[in-house]
Amino acid sequence: MRPVRDRRREAAALYEYPQHLRGEVDALPRAPGVYTFHGPQGDVLPLYIGKSVDIRGRVMDHFRTPEEAMLLRQARRISHVRTAGDIGAQLLEAQMIKSQNPLYNRKLRRTTRQFSLMLHRGKVTVVNSAEIDPARALVVYGLYSSARSALSALRRIADEQRLCYTLLGIERGMAGPPCFRAMLKQCAGACHGAETLGDHEERLRAALEDRQVSAWPWRGPVALEERGADMRQYHVVSDWQYLGSADNLTAARRIRGTTGQFDRDAYRILQVPILGGMHKIVSLAA
Repeated sequence: MRPVRDRRREAAALYEYPQHLRGEVDALPRAPGVYTFHGPQGDVLPLYIGKSVDIRGRVMDHFRTPEEAMLLRQARRISHVRTAGDIGAQLLEAQMIKSQNPLYNRKLRRTTRQFSLMLHRGKVTVVNSAEIDPARALVVYGLYSSARSALSALRRIADEQRLCYTLLGIERGMAGPPCFRAMLKQCAGACHGAETLGDHEERLRAALEDRQVSAWPWRGPVALEERGADMRQYHVVSDWQYLGSADNLTAARRIRGTTGQFDRDAYRILQVPILGGMHKIVSLAA
């Protein structure tokens, strides 16, 4: 077993300034954007991709834990891309992580399927992205990485609202006699007439309301304008999918892309900026 003094010396060494990166770290801007730690394989397999409204400050933050400090010391160089603000940084980070698959990133990895809850005549079914387009559906709720997590979310709602598992389709059974949860006072009793089916569905819709996936509100692509202290960008989006950014509208109109599977990361980033009315939105439809 190594002496305590040696272990402390090794731990302290992790926090030493990486001298081989001093010039690159000092040159990083105190501004929004995305940064990349490049290891021995360079651009082929980046070590880590991150974003911040203060690139240099965030890179220096990686010294705060031994694991992150070790990551920084493995890097051979650091590159960065400026953005006008946090929206552009989030969009670019998500796009780069999915396309470059950096070694140490865990979030925003490309997922092949996404699941949602669909309500029809009081019954909820779990649907995947191959069955329905959440960008256009008006009665789809939540975005989940698996059918199991979607069903777990539905169970939590049912438990909180005392909804009937049988009527929701979570458990098999027949309407008429009280379900097991009704006998335990965990179901309000829509299964046996203690609550009307209309009231049951109304409570279900109210509980799901804040999870509803908004349909794409435009005909075709749009450009969302983001202004920073010294930079302006137009982020091109179509069907809740990020296609790229440009410094002016002329260049934004030249951005082309094919919309495919619904991208929940882009939706999460863009929902409030697109629907919130805080940013200028320019339609790019021909």
